[in-house]
Amino acid sequence: MPAQRTTPPQQLSAPAGPAPDSGGAGVQPVRFGALGTSSFGWRRVLPAMALCSQTEIVAVAGRSPERAQRFADRFGCASSATEALLEREDIDAVYISLPPSLHGEWAARALHAGKHVLVEKPIATTAAEARAVVALAEDRDLVLRENFMFLHHPQHDAVAAMIAQGRLGGLRAFRGAFCFPPLPEQDIRYVPELGGGALLDAGVYPLRAATMLLGPGLRVAGATTRVRRSDGLDLSGQALLVSPSGVLASVEFGFEHAYGSSYSLWGERAKLAVDRAFTPPAGHQPVLELEEQDHAEKFTLPAADQLNRSLAGFSEAVAAGGAAASPLEARWRQDAVATMELVDAVRAQAVRVTVEG
Repeated sequence: MPAQRTTPPQQLSAPAGPAPDSGGAGVQPVRFGALGTSSFGWRRVLPAMALCSQTEIVAVAGRSPERAQRFADRFGCASSATEALLEREDIDAVYISLPPSLHGEWAARALHAGKHVLVEKPIATTAAEARAVVALAEDRDLVLRENFMFLHHPQHDAVAAMIAQGRLGGLRAFRGAFCFPPLPEQDIRYVPELGGGALLDAGVYPLRAATMLLGPGLRVAGATTRVRRSDGLDLSGQALLVSPSGVLASVEFGFEHAYGSSYSLWGERAKLAVDRAFTPPAGHQPVLELEEQDHAEKFTLPAADQLNRSLAGFSEAVAAGGAAASPLEARWRQDAVATMELVDAVRAQAVRVTVEG
C-alpha cells in the first residue's frame, strides 16, 4: 500500500477561475428575461439569480401562461408572452431553459433582438446549428454562453495546475463519466422530438470536460449507444476519443445507472481522480486524489458555488462589452461548437444496441 498524506488546499497553486460574485460594486446588475419555465429554472437557476447581486429578474415567459405567472409571482417579476419578452427594452439578457430542441432557435431570436444569451446546455442539437448561433453572436458582438456550471468550479483550475506543474508527467489517458438513475416517465428527456436522449443531456458533460483538459482537436474513434426499441432514443452510451497529442480518452453517459459524476487523468508518473466533478453542491469541499508509485495524496479544496460563479461570470462579460473580440468569450463559443461536433461524431459512429427501455 502506498503511503498517504493530505496536502492543505493553500499549498496547491492554481490559476484563477471565473470570478465569483464580487458584489457588483458600482456596476448595474444585468437585467434578465427568463425564457422557459423548466423545473431546473424553478429549483436552481432563478433562485440563484434572485440572490446574486449582479443579476436581476425582470420577466418570465413560457409555453404555458399559467406556469409563467406562477414563476412571476414567486420571483417578483413580470409575466410575459415569449415574443414580447424579447422586445422589452428593460431586458439586457435572456436566460433560456426551454427543451433542447428549441435552444438554438430561441438563442438566435434573442440575439437578433439585441440580447445577450445564457442558454442551458446544449447550445443546440447539431454542430451546424451551434455554428450558426455562434456566428450570429459574433456578428452582433453579444455574449453567448452555455450554462455549463461545472466549468466555473475552481477544482478544475487546480487539476489544470497539477498537469501544468508536471505532477502527472506526460498525459496518457482521460476517463469521464456522468450517469444517473432512470427519470420519471413523463420527463422531456425521454421525448426525441424535444431533443431528449442521454447523449445531449449527460454525455455532453464528460465530452466538455475532455475538451477543457485536453484542448481542441479531439476526434471520435468509436462509440456505442443503448437505444430504446420503440423510437431509437439513446438511454446510455460510451465513446472513445483521441487528442492531437495522442492522449486517449473514454467517456460514459446515461440515465439507467446508479449515480456517478467523475473524471480521472492517467499520466506517466501518476493518476489523478476527481469525484463529484459535474454537480458538486455549493457546500461540498472537493477532494482530488493523486496516486503516484510510492504514495497517495489527497488535496481538500474550498467549497465553491459554481452556479453563482456562472451567473457572475456571465454578468461580468456583459458589463465588460466587446464580446466578439474577447479571447475568453471566443473560447466559450469555440468550445460550445467543438462539443456539438463531438456529439455529431458520436451519433454518426455509434454501434446501436437496441433495448426495450
